Amino acid sequence: MPHVFPPSRRAPRGEALVRRAFQASGFAALLAVATVFVFLAVFTLPMFTSGGIFAVLSPTWNPVRNQFGILSMAAATFGLSLSAFALAYPLGVGVCLFLNGLGPRRVAGMLRTVVRLMTAVPTVVYGFVAAATLVPAVRGAFGGSGFSWLSAMLVLTLLILPTVVLILDGEMVAVAGRTRLTAAALGLGQGAALLFVVLPGCRRGLFAAAALGFGRAVGDALIPLMLAGNAVALPRSLLDSMRPLTSHIALVAATDSTSLAYASLFACGMILFCVTAGVNLALAWVRRDTPRGDQA
Repeated sequence: MPHVFPPSRRAPRGEALVRRAFQASGFAALLAVATVFVFLAVFTLPMFTSGGIFAVLSPTWNPVRNQFGILSMAAATFGLSLSAFALAYPLGVGVCLFLNGLGPRRVAGMLRTVVRLMTAVPTVVYGFVAAATLVPAVRGAFGGSGFSWLSAMLVLTLLILPTVVLILDGEMVAVAGRTRLTAAALGLGQGAALLFVVLPGCRRGLFAAAALGFGRAVGDALIPLMLAGNAVALPRSLLDSMRPLTSHIALVAATDSTSLAYASLFACGMILFCVTAGVNLALAWVRRDTPRGDQA
């Protein structure tokens, strides 16, 4: 009769230590986010108490006349982010469908490798290549300087595309593995199974890709700084120059840290923080609201 060893008592202790370590990490992350929020709130609060918030939310930015309105830059941020996301998201969904069965397996494998490599390319490389190639093309085709909403939008679309694709692709692979037998029993081909079974089952992945992709578009500073033209004005067309909040913060903080213009940057930071927090709260709500059976 084989000897039966008693169960080890070290495993529960190890699991408890790992659990406590994860809890401590989560608490530290929450504390860091709360600290950033309090820091921004403390430096932004005087604008609310003194009535300066109305001056900050005006469309006029003229530090010479002590006018520090950021409304045009806030509008540029949302316009650029939404337009780039509107291009990248459906394109990312189409790429994921191609990767998971609508395209040839060999080509899909090569494309998946290219998408993963795109995440390793520094953002400055995207901006530099676009400034040397895309901007002259836009200038030659439509006139103007070429440093415009259109140029920044196209490159920002390319920048956030891997985020959308990789998140949704992982979800589609998991859902396809769970529903393969069901689709086969229904007599569905690979394309029909993807469109009518797998894609509807990726509700959590679709929302997660949308939330993180849009957050990536809002938070990028280098592409708008290099390609959008840095014009402090409300853009009226895709060929106009613009200055989003992220590039505005980078420009002002790098040149002056003592004037009233620098103080107004905390309002810019608070807007960006609230947008990012809203995106993350939406993602957490989607995950909580999704049934357990739909989660990977």
